[in-house]
Amino acid sequence: MLDDQQIRKLEIQASEICEKTVELIYNGGGGHIGGDLSEVDIMVAIFNYIKHDPKNPKWSERDYFVLSKGHSSETYYTLLAEYGYIGKEELDTYGKFGSPLGGHPNKKITGVEANTGSLGHGLGLATGIALALKKNHKENRVYVLTGDGELAEGSNWEALMSASKYQLDNLTWIVDRNFLQISGSTETVMPLEKLKEKAEAFGFKTVEIDGHNFDQIFTALSNREKGRPICIIADTIKGKRLACAENKAEWHHKTPTKEQLEQLKKDMDEYRKELA
Repeated sequence: MLDDQQIRKLEIQASEICEKTVELIYNGGGGHIGGDLSEVDIMVAIFNYIKHDPKNPKWSERDYFVLSKGHSSETYYTLLAEYGYIGKEELDTYGKFGSPLGGHPNKKITGVEANTGSLGHGLGLATGIALALKKNHKENRVYVLTGDGELAEGSNWEALMSASKYQLDNLTWIVDRNFLQISGSTETVMPLEKLKEKAEAFGFKTVEIDGHNFDQIFTALSNREKGRPICIIADTIKGKRLACAENKAEWHHKTPTKEQLEQLKKDMDEYRKELA
């Protein structure tokens, strides 16, 4: 359980990452801003929780993280720069010809473990990594973040069957459950509910949490059960913290205006003052 000081520190960091992500998208001329912002708190928690070393990105004892929802790469890039995996000056190249930072992450970028963005593949990749680690008697864990819209892809469910069959208790699957995708509500496009019961039926120990509550996120990340993979269904708000974008499907991919960016900066500055 986190104490108040730890939570305050994480809240401040998340507000800064949110602000920098929106600025990155504005400067780059576009991005999948809705899903970027729904995942900020989850991503901040992951970078603070898992074993990793920016000075030694290929450290043999590191935990692995796979961003299956690779279209929401801007938050990922912002955190990679924040932790020193890539230079902050590289963020200035985003959206420009020749930039190493594409619309989807790839392994040429330091700190990125898998090429993703073709939806439905990240969970299978993470399952394969977890299985290889098991076979080699390694203690490393694997964390994978999927969107909810991408769960309409059948390859995800093949991965779940495999993870359960091979008892991959070193695998944690996190769902960014914001209930929206590019075409509208997930429950209109391809209903997922009851998602918790489905994950459990596939053999995963499953918990539902508030995906913007750091105490709940950290508690869920520490979840373990021998012989069973873990599923965390994190209820989130698409476009979180950008008032004009919250819970709006049209902000799946969009560029904020200068005025919207400046308003966010003011809002986040006020928020940090309240936390101080």
